[in-house]
Amino acid sequence: MDDILPVEGRAVSESASEVSEMALPIYANPLGNLLGGRVMHLVDIAAALAAMRHARNAVVTASVDYMTFLYPVHIGELVILRASVNRVFQTSMEVGVRVLVENLTTGEQRHTSSAYLTFVAIDEAGGKVPVPQVVPRTTDEIRRWHKAGERRRTRLEMRAKAKRD
Repeated sequence: MDDILPVEGRAVSESASEVSEMALPIYANPLGNLLGGRVMHLVDIAAALAAMRHARNAVVTASVDYMTFLYPVHIGELVILRASVNRVFQTSMEVGVRVLVENLTTGEQRHTSSAYLTFVAIDEAGGKVPVPQVVPRTTDEIRRWHKAGERRRTRLEMRAKAKRD
């Protein structure tokens, strides 16, 4: 895997997406908190938007890294999802999503979870298509770009192992 930063492509900021939704009672679990599956659904939507904004193309979810739920999301709170492309690997790209929850009465926000998803750009026939490189500019974007390469190596190792099992 080549770890040389790209010089041409689209800036990370061009893919940045934000999705917000109030935690409604229809999505409550028996404890009165937002269902984890609803959070996962919103994560997939936010990540897909970032991937499509970057690729300017249709995309499909190829994988989702594990998610840890640090805090419950209470009904009536605002769920905020911030997503952007971390790195591109030819036809696939890693998108990072940070999930925050905001208490609308106090304005307090807390980080509840993060996830990394891989998307593949496809054409009308479902075939893979190349994606423009993402160009990280800030120190944080460059760090995420390098970490995405490490995570990709791990994903590929896990996929190879799953095929053998």
